[in-house]
Amino acid sequence: MPKDGHVNYVELPGGDLAAVKGFYGQAFGWTFTDYGPSYAGFNEGLDGGFHTGDADAISKPLVILYATDLGAMEAKVKAAGGVITRAIFEFPGGRRFHFTDPAGNELAVWSEG
Repeated sequence: MPKDGHVNYVELPGGDLAAVKGFYGQAFGWTFTDYGPSYAGFNEGLDGGFHTGDADAISKPLVILYATDLGAMEAKVKAAGGVITRAIFEFPGGRRFHFTDPAGNELAVWSEG
């Protein structure tokens, strides 16, 4: 069960998704679940995925935290001085928002439904 405010997922740039999956599969024995042509998820100690190929593709690793109440967590992030870089939006599996911390690191927070 995900815990409120804890690291829950990591998204990485995928580039050539077939090559990336081949590398991690061969080097570390990872297996993947494909979610369309531009996303492959993994569960190898920490859930995550490789993303590529569309306007939402990321260019560097993205750490994703979990929240039971996404709106309340967004308010806490703002109150603490975080800057919302992407307002709450829906994606397959739930909803999330992105923010930067005072050091300029971009993170995201997600919740089911």
